This record gives sequence, C-alpha cells and structure tokens, in this order.
Amino acid sequence: MKYNKQPLDIPAQIAMLKGRGLVIADEQAAKKTLNKISYFRLAAYLRPMEADKNTHQYKPDASFENAVSLYEFDAELREMVFRAIGKIEIALRTKMIHHFSLAYNAFWFLKMSICKDEHLFLENLSSIDREIHRSKEDFIKQHYKKYTKPAYPPAWKTLELLSLGTLTKIFTNSSATKTKKAIALDFDCTVFKAFESWLACMASLRNYCAHHARIWNRNYPVTPDIPVNLPQTWLTNTKAPFNKLYAQLCCIVYLLNSIEPKNTFTADLKVLLSKYPTVDPAAMGFVKDWQNEPLWR
Repeated sequence: MKYNKQPLDIPAQIAMLKGRGLVIADEQAAKKTLNKISYFRLAAYLRPMEADKNTHQYKPDASFENAVSLYEFDAELREMVFRAIGKIEIALRTKMIHHFSLAYNAFWFLKMSICKDEHLFLENLSSIDREIHRSKEDFIKQHYKKYTKPAYPPAWKTLELLSLGTLTKIFTNSSATKTKKAIALDFDCTVFKAFESWLACMASLRNYCAHHARIWNRNYPVTPDIPVNLPQTWLTNTKAPFNKLYAQLCCIVYLLNSIEPKNTFTADLKVLLSKYPTVDPAAMGFVKDWQNEPLWR
C-alpha cells in the first residue's frame, strides 16, 4: 500500500481532531502547543482516548487538554528517571573501574581472555575506540601528550568516556563472574542474573529518556528479572508485568537506595502522580496498592 497522506497545517490538524470528536477548550492554546510539540508526537497521548482505532473517533469525554497533561506528566517523569539512572550509571562505572582494575590490571578491558564472546568483545572495543577518538576531554588530550603505549588510556580514564550501553555490554560479556558478583553485591543485589538484566533495562530506558521518547504506557522489549527475595527492602508482590515501566522503576529504586539511602525518588514520584490526578498508574504496570509495598513506603 502506497503512503499518500498529505501534510496538514496546524489549523487543519485542529479541524481534523475536532471532526473526530475531540474536545478542544482553547483553540489558540492548542495552536501554540502544536507549534512546539508535533502532532505525531502528541498523537501517542491522544490514542488512548480513541473509541475507534480504525476511524480514530474519540470518546465523548476525550479532550486535547488531557492529552497535553499526559505529555507534560511524561516529560517530568522522564527527567526524574533520567537523573536517577545517571546516579546509578556513575556508581556502576566507579565500581567496574575499581573491582576489575584491582583484579586484572589497569587495561583489563583489552583482555579477550576474560570475555565470553569474541565478536562482542571486538564490538565493544570498537565502541571504546570511537569514544576515545572523538573525545575532547582535557584528561584524554593530556594522556596522549605524555603516553604512547598502550593504545588506550587505563580503565579509570577510558571508562569515564563510555555510555551506559557500552558499560553494560562490557559487563555482560565479561566471564569474570567473581568480580561481577562483587560489583552486584556492592548494589546489595545477591541475584546476579537479575542484576545483569537490570543494567540492560536501564541502558535501554536511559536511551528513551535521552531521546525524549514516551516512557508512559509503553511496552518495553527489554525486561528485568524480578527476584522474589533480596537482602534489602524489596517487594512483597513480585507479579507485576515485566514489560511495563513499574517493574523497571522498582529496580531503579532498589539500586538507588543501595548507593544513596536518603534519596527522594519515591517521594518525588508520589508528588508527581498527585500533581496529575488524571494519570492512571495502571497504564504503566503499577500494581494495586503499590504505595503500600515496603520498597515504596
């Protein structure tokens, strides 16, 4: 089927939405909104209000303003999640540098002998090479002014340049199980395989946040393992849908609590949800009575 839809200017977009039954209380405000948030981006927040997914007719109580409110909630939630993951990322980087360097020397990331898969090792090395050569950091420039060998700076310099995605891939591909378990234990995580899945989820979720993608009401292809028991405050109900945001938020809260016990993430999330009372937490996979879970109290 050939795509033949033509572009619409903003007045035509508003007329189309109204023609489908969407209530728009303030058309001038709607025009301003569509001038800074594209219709296609906002459509993800309009879609749940459709009564008919084929004709795109809206439910009687559907309004443009509700969609904008959902969008604003999602934007604030993304910022919260992005900050939290950033703290965990810095801690992970620090712990990887410390544990692996003490166990395998300053250039452990160049050792194929402690990797599971040669192809993934070479892919990770390519990512490392790319990040180093495009870096404008002073400490990298100063390193190469003084040293010519090895080809890369030591781990405590090199790993500071890497993305969470690359760090996670290096960690996962490592065969140094004892060292990896020590790092997981630093995060109070005794279920090693679950910890690896949490890192993969955070790397993926961080990318959604960094690219301003919707994290509300999304089905996630990368899902975390949810252990029944963990040594620190955890969940009593571990039957939450794994492919929704709530499961990932639980993992983030647990890891954040391990490195920053006095963090305010849970309190901030509750405040955010109270600020947007029309947002249904169930759309993000939140279980019934989630606020009474030990992890969220």
